[in-house]
Amino acid sequence: MELVRGLHNLRERHRGSVVTIGNYDGVHRGHQHMLASVSEHARRLFLPTTVVTFEPTPREFFEGAAAPSRLMRLREKVEALPLYGVDRVVVLRFDRQMQGMGAAEFVDRLLVAGLGARHVVVGHDFRFAKRREGTLATLSEAGAKHGFGVQEIGEFLVEGERVSSSLVREALGRGDLARAEKLLGRPYRMAGKVMRGQQLGRRLGYPTANLALHRKVVPLWGIFAVRVCGAGLVDHPAVVSLGTRPTINGTDPLLEVHVFDFDGDLYGTYLDVDFVQRLRDEQRFESLDALVAQMHVDAAQARAVLGI
Repeated sequence: MELVRGLHNLRERHRGSVVTIGNYDGVHRGHQHMLASVSEHARRLFLPTTVVTFEPTPREFFEGAAAPSRLMRLREKVEALPLYGVDRVVVLRFDRQMQGMGAAEFVDRLLVAGLGARHVVVGHDFRFAKRREGTLATLSEAGAKHGFGVQEIGEFLVEGERVSSSLVREALGRGDLARAEKLLGRPYRMAGKVMRGQQLGRRLGYPTANLALHRKVVPLWGIFAVRVCGAGLVDHPAVVSLGTRPTINGTDPLLEVHVFDFDGDLYGTYLDVDFVQRLRDEQRFESLDALVAQMHVDAAQARAVLGI
């Protein structure tokens, strides 16, 4: 799959594709339903599929720290999209210039001049451009003028509820990983590069791989049974702590992974962590001895959940 950053990096070879536009945070089952239609049109027209997304997201641009937590970092999104037939991801920087771009300019610069779109697939509530002036009708009129088709995809329901990133976020916030998995079509995953930490876990008898998350806000907190992939590991059982480590006065979110029955070197590698079951809240302990006693309990519970 090809990643293109910015309108200025679009070339003549990028023209001619089936396009969809959106944040695609989580790449949940609603997104997958949309991408299935994109892929179907692409096969019919013998064209590549292109997802256009934004970095930062429009809500992050307008709301700053008040914006909802992401389900995925950009890297994770780019890794997930090819699983659903995406050939190319175009990432547009959402800044003041993008904010001020009108609907006609957006269509002309991106869909016509940049991508030479032959077909555009969008959701039922799709809006775009300055002050959200672009609507499905606007896009359809532009398509008739410039020669590309437009398709609206309706809501995708699971158990009577419209699947959305917000709904997945709510499930994760409650620790309902089974519900989140139903909405996503797969376990919720976080990924990161293993960085060298304070080695506290090793001194306490529970060496951990500390994953750099590169975000201040995460959609779930606590202690979890998980499975880990990467660095030669495939669905390997583990227990993780996701939080700020209040017992040692930590501040930023950190994902600490204790991989069961493994003593290899993971520093500098990338790991994918699939969340299986929430065990408890993160909490502050009065001493490291009390923390270790609870870690024994957590490890035993995680092993039971994972069947080892």
